Amino acid sequence: MTYQDTVNWMFTQLPMYQQQGEKAFKKDLSNTLILAKHLKNSETKFKTIHVAGTNGKGSTSHMLASVLQEAGYTVGLYTSPHLKDFRERIKINGKEVSKQFVIGFIKRNKAFLQNNSLSFFEMTVGMAFNYFAKQKVDIAIIEVGLGGRLDSTNIITPEVSVITNIGLDHTQFLGNTLQAIAKEKGGIIKKNIPVVIGETQKETKPVFNLLATETSSAIYYADQLIKERFLSDLKGSYQEKNIKTVLQTIKVLQSQHWKLSKNNIEKGLLQVVKNTGLKGRWQVLQENPKVICDTAHNKEGLTYVMKQLQEEAFNALHIVFGVVNDKDLDSIINILPKNATYYFCKPNIPRGKNAEVLLAYFKDKNYVGAVYNSVNEAYKQALIHAKKKDVIYVGGSTFVVAEII
Repeated sequence: MTYQDTVNWMFTQLPMYQQQGEKAFKKDLSNTLILAKHLKNSETKFKTIHVAGTNGKGSTSHMLASVLQEAGYTVGLYTSPHLKDFRERIKINGKEVSKQFVIGFIKRNKAFLQNNSLSFFEMTVGMAFNYFAKQKVDIAIIEVGLGGRLDSTNIITPEVSVITNIGLDHTQFLGNTLQAIAKEKGGIIKKNIPVVIGETQKETKPVFNLLATETSSAIYYADQLIKERFLSDLKGSYQEKNIKTVLQTIKVLQSQHWKLSKNNIEKGLLQVVKNTGLKGRWQVLQENPKVICDTAHNKEGLTYVMKQLQEEAFNALHIVFGVVNDKDLDSIINILPKNATYYFCKPNIPRGKNAEVLLAYFKDKNYVGAVYNSVNEAYKQALIHAKKKDVIYVGGSTFVVAEII
Protein backbone atom coordinates (compact mmCIF):
# COMPACT_ATOMS: atom_id res chain seq x y z
CA MET A 1 0.00 0.00 0.00
CA THR A 2 1.07 3.58 -0.61
CA TYR A 3 1.07 6.10 2.23
CA GLN A 4 -2.31 7.46 1.10
CA ASP A 5 -3.75 3.93 0.81
CA THR A 6 -2.53 3.21 4.34
CA VAL A 7 -4.04 6.36 5.84
CA ASN A 8 -7.30 5.82 3.95
CA TRP A 9 -7.47 2.31 5.39
CA MET A 10 -6.94 3.67 8.90
CA PHE A 11 -9.67 6.28 8.41
CA THR A 12 -12.29 4.01 6.85
CA GLN A 13 -11.63 0.52 8.18
CA LEU A 14 -11.84 1.49 11.84
CA PRO A 15 -13.93 3.99 13.80
CA MET A 16 -12.39 7.41 14.30
CA TYR A 17 -13.95 9.65 16.96
CA GLN A 18 -13.17 12.96 15.21
CA GLN A 19 -14.96 11.74 12.09
CA GLN A 20 -17.79 9.61 13.46
CA GLY A 21 -18.38 10.56 17.08
CA GLU A 22 -19.93 8.33 19.68
CA LYS A 23 -19.57 4.91 18.06
CA ALA A 24 -15.79 5.32 18.06
CA PHE A 25 -15.64 5.93 21.82
CA LYS A 26 -14.57 2.91 23.87
CA LYS A 27 -15.20 2.59 27.56
CA ASP A 28 -12.08 0.76 28.73
CA LEU A 29 -8.38 0.35 28.03
CA SER A 30 -8.42 -3.39 27.27
CA ASN A 31 -7.72 -2.96 23.54
CA THR A 32 -4.90 -0.50 24.21
CA LEU A 33 -3.31 -2.87 26.72
CA ILE A 34 -3.54 -5.77 24.24
CA LEU A 35 -1.82 -3.65 21.59
CA ALA A 36 0.82 -2.41 24.05
CA LYS A 37 1.71 -6.02 24.93
CA HIS A 38 1.85 -6.92 21.23
CA LEU A 39 4.29 -4.02 20.71
CA LYS A 40 6.45 -5.18 23.66
CA ASN A 41 5.28 -2.27 25.82
CA SER A 42 6.95 0.48 23.79
CA GLU A 43 5.51 3.08 26.21
CA THR A 44 7.93 1.92 28.94
CA LYS A 45 11.04 2.65 26.84
CA PHE A 46 11.06 6.46 27.16
CA LYS A 47 10.13 9.25 29.61
CA THR A 48 6.83 11.11 29.17
CA ILE A 49 4.73 14.09 30.19
CA HIS A 50 0.97 13.51 30.07
CA VAL A 51 -1.26 16.49 29.20
CA ALA A 52 -5.05 16.57 29.60
CA GLY A 53 -7.65 19.35 29.81
CA THR A 54 -10.63 20.84 28.04
CA ASN A 55 -8.78 23.74 26.40
CA GLY A 56 -5.13 24.54 25.87
CA LYS A 57 -3.67 21.05 26.03
CA GLY A 58 -2.42 21.25 22.44
CA SER A 59 -0.72 24.62 22.92
CA THR A 60 0.69 23.54 26.28
CA SER A 61 2.07 20.33 24.78
CA HIS A 62 3.75 22.19 21.92
CA MET A 63 5.24 24.81 24.27
CA LEU A 64 6.69 22.12 26.52
CA ALA A 65 8.14 20.32 23.51
CA SER A 66 9.71 23.53 22.22
CA VAL A 67 11.38 24.35 25.56
CA LEU A 68 12.75 20.81 25.93
CA GLN A 69 14.06 20.94 22.36
CA GLU A 70 15.86 24.21 23.11
CA ALA A 71 17.55 22.42 26.03
CA GLY A 72 18.96 19.88 23.58
CA TYR A 73 16.67 16.94 24.33
CA THR A 74 15.24 14.68 21.63
CA VAL A 75 11.52 15.25 22.12
CA GLY A 76 8.59 13.21 20.90
CA LEU A 77 5.22 14.93 20.56
CA TYR A 78 1.90 13.13 20.22
CA THR A 79 -1.18 15.31 19.65
CA SER A 80 -4.63 15.13 18.04
CA PRO A 81 -6.49 15.80 15.86
CA HIS A 82 -4.38 16.69 12.84
CA LEU A 83 -5.27 19.60 10.55
CA LYS A 84 -3.93 18.54 7.13
CA ASP A 85 -1.90 15.35 7.32
CA PHE A 86 -2.19 12.40 9.71
CA ARG A 87 1.57 12.58 10.37
CA GLU A 88 1.14 15.88 12.27
CA ARG A 89 0.04 13.75 15.22
CA ILE A 90 3.45 12.11 15.68
CA LYS A 91 6.60 14.25 15.66
CA ILE A 92 10.16 14.21 16.97
CA ASN A 93 11.82 17.61 17.37
CA GLY A 94 9.14 19.12 15.16
CA LYS A 95 9.65 16.65 12.31
CA GLU A 96 6.67 14.50 11.36
CA VAL A 97 6.92 10.72 11.41
CA SER A 98 7.98 9.42 7.99
CA LYS A 99 5.46 8.04 5.53
CA GLN A 100 7.53 4.86 5.40
CA PHE A 101 7.17 4.28 9.14
CA VAL A 102 3.38 4.72 8.95
CA ILE A 103 3.19 2.29 6.01
CA GLY A 104 5.52 -0.21 7.70
CA PHE A 105 3.75 -0.11 11.07
CA ILE A 106 0.36 -0.86 9.53
CA LYS A 107 1.80 -3.50 7.20
CA ARG A 108 3.55 -5.32 10.08
CA ASN A 109 0.56 -5.17 12.42
CA LYS A 110 -2.46 -5.10 10.10
CA ALA A 111 -3.68 -8.63 10.86
CA PHE A 112 -3.40 -8.01 14.61
CA LEU A 113 -5.19 -4.65 14.35
CA GLN A 114 -8.04 -6.18 12.35
CA ASN A 115 -8.37 -9.31 14.47
CA ASN A 116 -8.67 -7.25 17.65
CA SER A 117 -10.97 -4.56 16.16
CA LEU A 118 -8.69 -1.75 17.27
CA SER A 119 -10.00 1.77 16.79
CA PHE A 120 -8.27 4.47 14.76
CA PHE A 121 -7.13 6.23 17.94
CA GLU A 122 -5.90 3.06 19.65
CA MET A 123 -3.74 2.08 16.69
CA THR A 124 -2.42 5.63 16.34
CA VAL A 125 -1.37 5.74 20.00
CA GLY A 126 0.36 2.37 19.56
CA MET A 127 2.11 3.66 16.45
CA ALA A 128 3.32 6.80 18.26
CA PHE A 129 4.66 4.91 21.27
CA ASN A 130 6.37 2.37 19.02
CA TYR A 131 7.97 5.13 16.94
CA PHE A 132 9.24 7.06 19.98
CA ALA A 133 10.71 3.87 21.44
CA LYS A 134 12.46 2.92 18.20
CA GLN A 135 13.85 6.45 17.78
CA LYS A 136 15.02 6.49 21.43
CA VAL A 137 13.57 9.89 22.33
CA ASP A 138 14.66 11.39 25.66
CA ILE A 139 11.10 12.36 26.52
CA ALA A 140 7.72 12.54 24.78
CA ILE A 141 4.86 14.94 25.40
CA ILE A 142 1.66 12.90 25.17
CA GLU A 143 -1.61 14.79 24.70
CA VAL A 144 -4.78 13.03 25.84
CA GLY A 145 -7.29 12.49 23.03
CA LEU A 146 -10.57 12.54 24.98
CA GLY A 147 -11.08 12.67 28.74
CA GLY A 148 -8.23 10.98 30.56
CA ARG A 149 -9.11 7.97 32.69
CA LEU A 150 -10.22 5.82 29.73
CA ASP A 151 -8.15 7.49 27.03
CA SER A 152 -5.82 5.20 25.07
CA THR A 153 -2.81 7.31 26.09
CA ASN A 154 -3.45 6.52 29.78
CA ILE A 155 -1.11 3.54 29.97
CA ILE A 156 1.98 5.67 30.57
CA THR A 157 3.64 6.55 33.88
CA PRO A 158 4.84 10.10 33.23
CA GLU A 159 7.38 12.35 34.92
CA VAL A 160 4.52 14.76 35.58
CA SER A 161 0.82 14.88 34.76
CA VAL A 162 -0.68 18.15 33.51
CA ILE A 163 -4.35 19.17 33.45
CA THR A 164 -4.86 22.58 31.86
CA ASN A 165 -8.48 23.31 32.85
CA ILE A 166 -11.98 21.85 32.92
CA GLY A 167 -14.96 22.93 30.82
CA LEU A 168 -18.25 21.43 29.69
CA ASP A 169 -17.23 19.59 26.53
CA HIS A 170 -17.88 16.00 25.37
CA THR A 171 -20.50 15.79 28.11
CA GLN A 172 -22.10 12.71 26.49
CA PHE A 173 -18.95 10.79 27.41
CA LEU A 174 -17.43 12.56 30.40
CA GLY A 175 -20.42 13.76 32.43
CA ASN A 176 -22.46 16.95 32.48
CA THR A 177 -20.90 18.68 35.50
CA LEU A 178 -17.43 20.19 35.93
CA GLN A 179 -16.86 17.86 38.88
CA ALA A 180 -17.67 14.73 36.84
CA ILE A 181 -15.45 15.86 33.96
CA ALA A 182 -12.63 16.71 36.38
CA LYS A 183 -12.80 13.19 37.80
CA GLU A 184 -12.48 11.71 34.29
CA LYS A 185 -9.60 13.97 33.28
CA GLY A 186 -8.03 13.50 36.72
CA GLY A 187 -7.79 9.82 35.86
CA ILE A 188 -4.33 10.57 34.44
CA ILE A 189 -3.03 11.32 37.96
CA LYS A 190 -0.75 8.42 38.89
CA LYS A 191 0.56 7.18 42.23
CA ASN A 192 3.46 9.32 43.51
CA ILE A 193 3.60 11.31 40.24
CA PRO A 194 3.29 15.11 40.60
CA VAL A 195 0.39 16.84 38.87
CA VAL A 196 0.17 20.41 37.61
CA ILE A 197 -3.28 22.01 37.34
CA GLY A 198 -3.36 25.01 35.00
CA GLU A 199 -6.44 26.83 36.33
CA THR A 200 -7.87 26.82 39.84
CA GLN A 201 -11.65 26.34 39.61
CA LYS A 202 -13.77 26.14 42.75
CA GLU A 203 -15.86 23.29 41.34
CA THR A 204 -12.89 21.12 40.38
CA LYS A 205 -10.26 21.89 43.04
CA PRO A 206 -11.76 19.51 45.66
CA VAL A 207 -11.88 16.73 43.04
CA PHE A 208 -8.23 17.16 42.11
CA ASN A 209 -7.13 17.53 45.73
CA LEU A 210 -8.86 14.28 46.63
CA LEU A 211 -7.33 12.42 43.68
CA ALA A 212 -3.89 13.77 44.59
CA THR A 213 -4.34 12.65 48.20
CA GLU A 214 -5.51 9.17 47.15
CA THR A 215 -2.48 8.74 44.87
CA SER A 216 0.04 10.46 47.20
CA SER A 217 0.79 12.90 44.38
CA ALA A 218 2.16 16.40 44.90
CA ILE A 219 -0.27 18.90 43.33
CA TYR A 220 0.56 22.36 41.98
CA TYR A 221 -1.91 25.04 40.84
CA ALA A 222 0.04 26.98 38.21
CA ASP A 223 -2.15 30.10 38.22
CA GLN A 224 -1.60 30.47 41.98
CA LEU A 225 2.13 29.79 41.96
CA ILE A 226 3.59 31.38 38.84
CA LYS A 227 4.26 35.13 38.98
CA GLU A 228 6.87 35.46 36.20
CA ARG A 229 5.79 36.66 32.78
CA PHE A 230 7.22 35.22 29.58
CA LEU A 231 6.33 36.06 25.99
CA SER A 232 5.45 33.51 23.32
CA ASP A 233 5.07 33.50 19.56
CA LEU A 234 1.59 32.05 20.17
CA LYS A 235 -0.39 35.28 20.28
CA GLY A 236 -3.85 34.36 21.59
CA SER A 237 -4.55 36.12 24.89
CA TYR A 238 -5.58 32.75 26.34
CA GLN A 239 -1.95 31.61 25.98
CA GLU A 240 -1.06 33.54 29.16
CA LYS A 241 -2.70 30.77 31.18
CA ASN A 242 -1.04 28.06 29.15
CA ILE A 243 2.36 29.70 29.65
CA LYS A 244 1.88 29.59 33.44
CA THR A 245 0.98 25.91 33.18
CA VAL A 246 4.15 25.28 31.17
CA LEU A 247 6.33 27.23 33.63
CA GLN A 248 5.05 25.27 36.62
CA THR A 249 5.55 22.00 34.75
CA ILE A 250 9.13 23.04 33.97
CA LYS A 251 9.72 23.78 37.67
CA VAL A 252 8.64 20.23 38.48
CA LEU A 253 10.95 18.83 35.79
CA GLN A 254 13.85 20.93 37.09
CA SER A 255 13.29 19.48 40.56
CA GLN A 256 13.64 16.04 38.93
CA HIS A 257 17.04 17.08 37.53
CA TRP A 258 15.99 17.83 33.97
CA LYS A 259 18.37 20.56 32.79
CA LEU A 260 16.23 23.48 31.64
CA SER A 261 17.70 27.01 31.81
CA LYS A 262 15.92 30.35 31.75
CA ASN A 263 17.35 30.89 28.27
CA ASN A 264 15.89 27.54 27.12
CA ILE A 265 12.50 28.62 28.46
CA GLU A 266 12.61 32.09 26.84
CA LYS A 267 13.73 30.78 23.45
CA GLY A 268 11.42 27.79 23.57
CA LEU A 269 8.33 29.90 24.25
CA LEU A 270 9.26 32.37 21.51
CA GLN A 271 9.85 29.70 18.86
CA VAL A 272 6.97 27.26 19.37
CA VAL A 273 5.77 27.43 15.75
CA LYS A 274 9.30 27.13 14.32
CA ASN A 275 10.29 24.27 16.66
CA THR A 276 7.09 22.24 16.56
CA GLY A 277 5.05 23.33 13.52
CA LEU A 278 1.95 24.20 15.56
CA LYS A 279 -0.88 25.69 13.48
CA GLY A 280 -4.37 27.06 14.00
CA ARG A 281 -3.96 28.91 17.30
CA TRP A 282 -4.80 32.59 16.67
CA GLN A 283 -2.97 32.18 13.37
CA VAL A 284 -2.90 35.26 11.14
CA LEU A 285 -3.06 34.04 7.55
CA GLN A 286 -2.83 37.41 5.78
CA GLU A 287 -3.25 41.17 6.18
CA ASN A 288 -5.49 43.65 4.32
CA PRO A 289 -7.98 42.21 5.00
CA LYS A 290 -6.63 40.55 8.10
CA VAL A 291 -7.57 36.86 8.28
CA ILE A 292 -7.38 35.08 11.64
CA CYS A 293 -8.17 31.43 12.28
CA ASP A 294 -8.41 29.58 15.57
CA THR A 295 -9.41 26.04 16.50
CA ALA A 296 -11.36 27.10 19.64
CA HIS A 297 -14.69 25.28 19.55
CA ASN A 298 -16.28 25.25 23.01
CA LYS A 299 -17.60 27.87 25.41
CA GLU A 300 -14.38 28.37 27.38
CA GLY A 301 -12.12 28.55 24.32
CA LEU A 302 -14.43 30.74 22.27
CA THR A 303 -14.94 33.18 25.17
CA TYR A 304 -11.24 34.14 25.08
CA VAL A 305 -11.01 34.17 21.30
CA MET A 306 -14.14 36.27 20.71
CA LYS A 307 -13.05 38.81 23.34
CA GLN A 308 -9.71 39.16 21.56
CA LEU A 309 -11.42 39.34 18.18
CA GLN A 310 -13.58 42.28 19.31
CA GLU A 311 -10.40 44.09 20.41
CA GLU A 312 -9.11 44.02 16.81
CA ALA A 313 -9.43 47.24 14.80
CA PHE A 314 -11.80 46.70 11.87
CA ASN A 315 -14.46 48.44 9.80
CA ALA A 316 -16.47 45.24 9.38
CA LEU A 317 -16.20 41.72 10.76
CA HIS A 318 -16.72 38.60 8.65
CA ILE A 319 -16.97 35.16 10.31
CA VAL A 320 -16.62 31.90 8.41
CA PHE A 321 -18.31 29.45 10.76
CA GLY A 322 -19.05 25.73 10.93
CA VAL A 323 -19.43 23.16 13.70
CA VAL A 324 -19.88 19.42 14.25
CA ASN A 325 -23.38 18.05 14.68
CA ASP A 326 -23.13 17.31 18.41
CA LYS A 327 -22.12 20.88 19.23
CA ASP A 328 -24.26 22.49 21.95
CA LEU A 329 -25.02 25.76 20.17
CA ASP A 330 -26.95 27.12 23.15
CA SER A 331 -23.73 27.14 25.18
CA ILE A 332 -21.81 29.29 22.67
CA ILE A 333 -24.36 31.48 20.87
CA ASN A 334 -24.20 34.37 23.35
CA ILE A 335 -20.41 34.52 23.03
CA LEU A 336 -20.49 35.05 19.27
CA PRO A 337 -20.65 38.69 18.11
CA LYS A 338 -23.75 40.07 16.41
CA ASN A 339 -21.77 42.86 14.72
CA ALA A 340 -20.57 40.42 12.06
CA THR A 341 -21.61 38.87 8.77
CA TYR A 342 -21.59 35.07 9.00
CA TYR A 343 -20.62 32.64 6.24
CA PHE A 344 -22.13 29.33 7.37
CA CYS A 345 -20.59 26.10 6.11
CA LYS A 346 -20.38 22.40 6.89
CA PRO A 347 -16.94 20.90 7.57
CA ASN A 348 -16.29 18.05 5.17
CA ILE A 349 -16.61 15.15 7.64
CA PRO A 350 -19.56 12.88 8.53
CA ARG A 351 -19.98 14.72 11.84
CA GLY A 352 -20.28 18.13 10.17
CA LYS A 353 -23.48 20.05 11.00
CA ASN A 354 -25.73 20.97 8.09
CA ALA A 355 -25.14 24.64 7.25
CA GLU A 356 -28.86 25.27 6.57
CA VAL A 357 -29.67 24.10 10.12
CA LEU A 358 -26.92 26.36 11.42
CA LEU A 359 -28.30 29.36 9.52
CA ALA A 360 -31.84 28.74 10.80
CA TYR A 361 -30.60 28.59 14.40
CA PHE A 362 -28.57 31.80 14.08
CA LYS A 363 -31.30 33.64 12.15
CA ASP A 364 -33.73 32.86 14.97
CA LYS A 365 -31.30 34.67 17.32
CA ASN A 366 -31.09 37.70 14.97
CA TYR A 367 -27.69 37.00 13.46
CA VAL A 368 -26.98 37.91 9.83
CA GLY A 369 -25.46 35.44 7.40
CA ALA A 370 -25.80 33.08 4.45
CA VAL A 371 -25.11 29.43 3.64
CA TYR A 372 -22.30 28.20 1.39
CA ASN A 373 -21.73 24.77 -0.13
CA SER A 374 -18.30 24.25 1.41
CA VAL A 375 -15.81 25.76 3.82
CA ASN A 376 -13.64 26.86 0.90
CA GLU A 377 -16.55 28.55 -0.86
CA ALA A 378 -17.51 30.37 2.35
CA TYR A 379 -13.92 31.51 2.84
CA LYS A 380 -13.61 32.60 -0.80
CA GLN A 381 -16.79 34.67 -0.52
CA ALA A 382 -15.60 36.28 2.70
CA LEU A 383 -12.38 37.31 0.96
CA ILE A 384 -14.41 38.76 -1.95
CA HIS A 385 -16.73 40.75 0.32
CA ALA A 386 -14.16 41.99 2.84
CA LYS A 387 -12.52 45.39 2.37
CA LYS A 388 -8.88 46.05 3.24
CA LYS A 389 -9.66 47.35 6.73
CA ASP A 390 -12.04 44.52 7.60
CA VAL A 391 -11.24 41.38 9.61
CA ILE A 392 -12.15 37.81 8.63
CA TYR A 393 -12.29 35.16 11.34
CA VAL A 394 -12.44 31.46 10.49
CA GLY A 395 -13.46 28.98 13.17
CA GLY A 396 -16.10 27.10 15.12
CA SER A 397 -14.40 23.76 14.58
CA THR A 398 -10.92 22.34 14.13
CA PHE A 399 -12.17 20.86 10.88
CA VAL A 400 -13.21 24.23 9.46
CA VAL A 401 -9.74 25.64 10.18
CA ALA A 402 -8.11 22.55 8.67
CA GLU A 403 -9.81 23.14 5.32
CA ILE A 404 -8.49 26.68 4.83
CA ILE A 405 -4.95 26.45 6.22
